[in-house]
Amino acid sequence: MIHRRAYLATIVGVALLASTCGGTTASGDPAVEHVATLARQSLSQLDGELAVDGLLEPVEVIRDQWGIPHIYARNDHDLFFAQGYVMAQDRLWQMEMWRRWREGRLAEIFGPAAFDYDHKTRLMMHRGPFDDTEWTSYHPDGKRIFTAYADGVNAFIAQHADNLPVEFKLTGVEPGRWTVETVVRRWTALSFPSARAHATDEIRLALDVARLGAAEANRRRAPDPWDDLVVPEGLDVSLITTEMLDSMRAGDSDPLVPGRLPPLDIVEHYRHLVSGPPAVARRSFDPFFEVGSNNWVVSGALSPTGLPMLANDPHRRLENPSLRYYVHLNAPGWNVIGAGEPPFVGVNVGHNDRVAWGFTFAGADMHDVFVEEMHPEDPNLVRYQDDWEPLRVVREEIPVKGEAPRSVELKFSRHGPIFFEDLENRRAYAVRSVIHEPGTAPYLGSFQLAQATSCEDFFDRAMSWKVPSHSLICGDVDGNIAFQASALTPDRDGWNGRLPVPGTGEYEWRGFRSDLPRELNPERGWVGSANNNIHPPGYEGRPVMYHSTRGVEFSRIARLRQLLRSDTQYSIEDHRRMQLDAYSLRAEADIPAFRGWTAGRADVERAREMVATWDAVLAKDSAAAAIYVTWRDVADRAAYDPDTPTPERPALIEDGLTRTLERLTRELGPDWSEWRYGRTTRSPFPHPLVAEFDLPTIERGGGFGTLAATGVSFRHVLDLSDWDRSIFTITPGQSGQPESPFYGSLIERWANDEYFPLVFSRGAVDEQAAHILTLQP
Repeated sequence: MIHRRAYLATIVGVALLASTCGGTTASGDPAVEHVATLARQSLSQLDGELAVDGLLEPVEVIRDQWGIPHIYARNDHDLFFAQGYVMAQDRLWQMEMWRRWREGRLAEIFGPAAFDYDHKTRLMMHRGPFDDTEWTSYHPDGKRIFTAYADGVNAFIAQHADNLPVEFKLTGVEPGRWTVETVVRRWTALSFPSARAHATDEIRLALDVARLGAAEANRRRAPDPWDDLVVPEGLDVSLITTEMLDSMRAGDSDPLVPGRLPPLDIVEHYRHLVSGPPAVARRSFDPFFEVGSNNWVVSGALSPTGLPMLANDPHRRLENPSLRYYVHLNAPGWNVIGAGEPPFVGVNVGHNDRVAWGFTFAGADMHDVFVEEMHPEDPNLVRYQDDWEPLRVVREEIPVKGEAPRSVELKFSRHGPIFFEDLENRRAYAVRSVIHEPGTAPYLGSFQLAQATSCEDFFDRAMSWKVPSHSLICGDVDGNIAFQASALTPDRDGWNGRLPVPGTGEYEWRGFRSDLPRELNPERGWVGSANNNIHPPGYEGRPVMYHSTRGVEFSRIARLRQLLRSDTQYSIEDHRRMQLDAYSLRAEADIPAFRGWTAGRADVERAREMVATWDAVLAKDSAAAAIYVTWRDVADRAAYDPDTPTPERPALIEDGLTRTLERLTRELGPDWSEWRYGRTTRSPFPHPLVAEFDLPTIERGGGFGTLAATGVSFRHVLDLSDWDRSIFTITPGQSGQPESPFYGSLIERWANDEYFPLVFSRGAVDEQAAHILTLQP
């Protein structure tokens, strides 16, 4: 086993050797011998007492041995103030990068490479109004709670202005002040992969319609539920261009993915401590390969305890620090534990005293592209019905490191921001998105869920969950289980939102739908989802969303249906095994095509035989899994398309295997004994700033349509008969501060599929306590 501190000491030692063997004299603070020392000097206080301005009464913060803070306060102001303070203790650098991204201020520290991200953020961001409608959409006391959280973050920043976390020292970046508006900054990425039904999809489909015709484009997209594709009257698809698609994509991805922006400069004072930027591990497959969330809850009839058990494992990109953060919040009116994200107050998913809930992305269509007709003489006038309306024009300056601020002109129609102008054809393209509606800050709908008392109550409260579009599940201590699709879903009259529409008034949202699919206590004894078609059997309403049946995500829900039987009881360990299930139904369907024929080359024949006799489990040590999944990645689609005539498939498979062996030899070496599937699905955990704090790259199994998709941000199994018997796992650790006892502390256990107790009762928390800190007013 590689212990984190031993691993860190090794790489720090290498860095020191590199800095002293070049014959130069190190400059900087002589009291700081290496970067680990600087990190230790920056660590937050975890024990004893600490006076904090802004509190009303004392708050107790008990960190258990896994790094989860259990926060006990005497009032809700102090509870959420303390959450902001504690979150900043562990994740301030991550929070600062998030704040800059959401406010369009990355170029201020990263330079010109970040300009497109800032430009897109400022164009697409929610600009208010920040009024009572906004705040009460989340919770009756939303503004007061969010203000307390922001004040807690600011209290930590003010108190540690002369001893900020190591990343701030190394770069000279100063953390910005949080406001209540910071807390509700909107998710700006309109093409985020897990959303699926997004604005870029409309443009791509329109390009396909122009090239193939509506019927063929629809056949290839294979929507589920099936729906005929009708080109909206007045839409000229020949005017849709790839330049428009590029304009929508520009700045619309996650800029904080390692390697996407240049490394930040290290201040001269500390440059001698750092060997270089973090390693950016190349991935064999697209990052979407690791994404795929699952949730399910079984009734007491399927549980040995007689009460429900709930399992959830949302999957997103793995990173260091983790996207997720576990916290326990306890004060009068509040007792909730679970996972959230550092920028977001509260608990996004978990349980309170009576109710547990889980989520997966659902993919409701929450955006539309509107084609605005420009006035022939004035491009800032667009037609609406029988009149011309002026575009709203906002001019801003974006600070850019190393150069003068850049001026940008942002335009908005009644439908939303203009992301592309076609002056030649007198068209402007706007996107209308629910993120510009009140109450659509991501995940903050969980505030209502956190105080639910039953699954029936959960149904009512779930209407406050607007963004992201999720498939929510619920179990309560009275034995009920429930499913609720939840999203602020536009109500479109006579059109389905799959293609751009004219902005002249014929195609408008009529409001938002309240008829989203739900289930309560179904006869089969369980509910769940895996990013699949969420319409239950027999659903007769208008579709909420469309999925492509070409995707691998349907393998996961099909596998879940195989594993969950109505005549079986499932223990916590059974649920854990299901979460780790790496059996591939896609592989099961493909393997027979590898049998009954012989390849011409000996090495290709060897590979064919390995796949033909393989058990279809994507185990991290499996060579056959590496060959199969690489083959799926490089082979012509016809090789694995079930519609391909059987006599033609062997030649196509053989050609794909030949390319597979070339690629694996190039990437993994010529020794087949070293070919492991895990080497093709490595999960790197680079520090966001410097290589000295990189964590080990982990080999993983699963992925590719299995329940054990590789990018699991956390997993937990919740036992409603005894909350203290619940278990969880997260990676790489709770803290983002290098040298913290909770930095990277769980990565190896996560790699070995270990889970930990998710304690909830005060007695169990006290037994697991590792650090106790009292915050005093």
